[in-house]
Amino acid sequence: MRNMIAVYNKEMRSYFVSPVAYVIAGVFLFLSGYLFRNILMQFNYWSLQFAQRSQMMQMGGMPTLNLNEMVITQFFAVTDFIWLLIVPMLTMRLFAEEKKTGTMELLMTSPVSTVELLLGKYLACLSLYAMIVAMTLVYHIILTVYGSPDWGPIATGYVGYLLLGGAFISVGILASSLTENQIVAVLLGFGMLLLLWLIDWSASFAGPTAARILRYLSFIEHLQGFQRGVIDTKNVVFYLSFIFFSLFLTTRVIESRRWRR
Repeated sequence: MRNMIAVYNKEMRSYFVSPVAYVIAGVFLFLSGYLFRNILMQFNYWSLQFAQRSQMMQMGGMPTLNLNEMVITQFFAVTDFIWLLIVPMLTMRLFAEEKKTGTMELLMTSPVSTVELLLGKYLACLSLYAMIVAMTLVYHIILTVYGSPDWGPIATGYVGYLLLGGAFISVGILASSLTENQIVAVLLGFGMLLLLWLIDWSASFAGPTAARILRYLSFIEHLQGFQRGVIDTKNVVFYLSFIFFSLFLTTRVIESRRWRR
């Protein structure tokens, strides 16, 4: 445990003494803020259109528009995809840089176990991800000041956010462990995540059994329940199992390097 905490602290320091954390947080918050503003403006436009239409038709009232479905759900959907692009940049250096600088050799001969090393790096990256995600709560606070959103789907949406981010990071770390080139690590991580994001598309052209398997492996399929305000145990188990499997593969990759020494 002590070794894992030491690795965790080292990785957190490395994020914040370099511009990496600040640039990634700045880019994500700018894009997410821009998208939130546009989604909210679109909702306001539709509200005005519905109000004018109801007056012209003398319906006696404005049709009800669901703020959660039209603003919050859309916001989560688009920002989830942004993380698919950004997470590989967070994870690219975790093992690739160690290999390139030669410090990986020192780690392999140190008393730090592979599991402690991996968990320290993984939890540091997940902590940074959670910090950036927490900053987006300000958008929902602003929405609460001027509207009446249901905070149930918002809370479950953030649970899904963290589970999805944990899965993304586990894939990114696996990609980083496979190469010493950080650019290659980004491309590998992005390619694997994009495949898992779009894999349910292939279900439309597959047989019944294959379609069920492909849909089960899709990140999108398991994310929709959280955004609707439902925490389904099978979706939680899917993400946790995926994280465990990806980290297990990463330990095998690292251990293979240790044995080659």
